[in-house]
Amino acid sequence: MSEFRPETRAVHPPQPAVEGSRPISVPIYQTSGFVFEDPAVMAASMGRPDGAFVYGRYTNPTVRSLELAVSGLEGGAGAVATGSGMGAINTVLLGLLKPGDHMVAQRSLYGGTAAMLNELTGRFGIAVTYVPENDPAALRAAVRPETRLVYLETISNPMTLVADLPGMCAAARELGILSVVDNTFATAMLCRPIEHGADVVVHSTTKYLSGHTDVVGGLAVFADAALYEKVWHFSIELGASADPFAAWLTLRGLQTLGLRMERHCSNAHHLAIRLAEHPAVTAVHWPGLASHPSYELAGKLLPGFGGVFAFDLAGGRAAGEKFMSSVHLALLAPSLGGVETLILHPATTSHRSLSPEELARSGIGEGTVRIAVGIEHPEDLWSDIAQALA
Repeated sequence: MSEFRPETRAVHPPQPAVEGSRPISVPIYQTSGFVFEDPAVMAASMGRPDGAFVYGRYTNPTVRSLELAVSGLEGGAGAVATGSGMGAINTVLLGLLKPGDHMVAQRSLYGGTAAMLNELTGRFGIAVTYVPENDPAALRAAVRPETRLVYLETISNPMTLVADLPGMCAAARELGILSVVDNTFATAMLCRPIEHGADVVVHSTTKYLSGHTDVVGGLAVFADAALYEKVWHFSIELGASADPFAAWLTLRGLQTLGLRMERHCSNAHHLAIRLAEHPAVTAVHWPGLASHPSYELAGKLLPGFGGVFAFDLAGGRAAGEKFMSSVHLALLAPSLGGVETLILHPATTSHRSLSPEELARSGIGEGTVRIAVGIEHPEDLWSDIAQALA
């Protein structure tokens, strides 16, 4: 570049090749596009998910590393990273459904997902039938000729109902429809839905995978390479692409996922047992308790019961508001899966788009509080919760 003027040389800094070694951590490729010497290679790469890197909306070396890492953990054939968890869900649903199609979904769902399914019905004429998450017979009865997929959550948000993945995914396969599973609450450390027959697994990487409350992202993993390629082509046109810096932060968090999930689960166990014994609490919704409707299924399917659960306060909404304004260590904030403990009121936040009838159908009451348990010392957490309940 020495023959060019300074203004030109400033635009084209030298890029030393890494030879004879490699970086320990994945670098951040903070670039929007990539340079080619051969036009034919560039043209061919734009039509393949495994081609040379072309443009950030298609993928990026840092993003690809995250896609490969999570796909490997889940046992998938490929993955598409997105800019948010809802971006992953919408990429899959919009990439697989068309107007006039029908899908089946479990009744207890994350509020954002439930709102999107209502949008699919109202905006695109895609019908949705809701069934229990653990009833393959109900799934079979709900399927129509135009049914394309069933949507499940490994552990539902916020009532922590555990889906019968082996039964529901087997029924879906027999019926010739796809099964899509949101594995955000469990992660691959507690459950790998593809091993139970799922076709697609979605994650909000904002939560446990990144784990430090500093990333917004999503990811969809596909059991079948052809299905992966089909949705990848749609994803690059939809444009819900992942950012390389967010992908790098998620990769950094992913390295401690196993350790963090152990602590999240053990802390949740500690708190759920004590809350279940407290006179101000009428019910605790955590699948590790024998009183929970998913207790037996969770024991068979999961090595741990997750770090998020809900509990109902005897005084209804007023008690919930008083409790949430009285905690000091736990933080009143949206999201979950970070190292700090967060609480919220689902009826007015995460599930605010649901009607009173839909909230009741999901089991969410005015006094329901969701707690996403962090990795603090469990006794410190309990002291804070106990004084707030008092």
